[in-house]
Amino acid sequence: MTNIHQHTFGAGRPIVMVHGWAMHSGIWRDFAGRLAQQYQVTCLDLPGHGRSEKMTPFTLEQIGDALVNALTDGRYCWLGWSLGASIVLDIARRYPERVDALVLLAGNPRFVQLDASSWPGMKPLVLEQFAAQLAENCPATLVRFLSLQVQGLADTKGLLKQLKAAVAECPAPDAETLHGGLQILKHADLRAALADVNKPVLAVLGGRDGLVPAAVGETMQHILPGMQVHRIAQAAHAPFLSHSPEVVAVISHFIDQSCP
Repeated sequence: MTNIHQHTFGAGRPIVMVHGWAMHSGIWRDFAGRLAQQYQVTCLDLPGHGRSEKMTPFTLEQIGDALVNALTDGRYCWLGWSLGASIVLDIARRYPERVDALVLLAGNPRFVQLDASSWPGMKPLVLEQFAAQLAENCPATLVRFLSLQVQGLADTKGLLKQLKAAVAECPAPDAETLHGGLQILKHADLRAALADVNKPVLAVLGGRDGLVPAAVGETMQHILPGMQVHRIAQAAHAPFLSHSPEVVAVISHFIDQSCP
């Protein structure tokens, strides 16, 4: 069994937080602290990230198995950011008995754009460039990825500094793990999983997100009409950093209304 690092704090309804590609649970610190004033919050490090043991191969199914097995039995609100959103959708598909609700934070069930009209997402060429650059210069690729998280915001420099400082607390994942995460983003199609979710779902999207277009919110609602979508016009790919109070308020309202 893969050893998964976790940290739990606060009390109340349980929330499990799953971070994004190349990150670790330290990225949540301030945001999770706000949520922990009302809820019991558990932050997990993905396999091979932060303080968690590496997993080979780094596949969507094995990641989900490892995270679920790392937790005590029970039902949770799973909150996933970016790659983490794909992971929690897969968990909801395969472990519905462990899910009370889902929060998809800057997530997309089909991360890569199919074409301009049928499904909005990240352009395939951009993701392919990441994969190629990762092999050539891993640190530079991670810096570029971090810059995309906060691109277009008023305090881009400050937010990028905050991101870099949080990520630097732990060694970066190795190239094999990073490549595995990119492969999940490139190939995973969880639209059917979203359609089958019979639990409350909230998507929080940024109007300036350069990786997950805000337009995907309406497209997701066509698949799952009952899901809630909240758009933050001035946010990019890390709304929990740039607009933390608003995101906390939206999530709190969702949980209190949907998970009595």
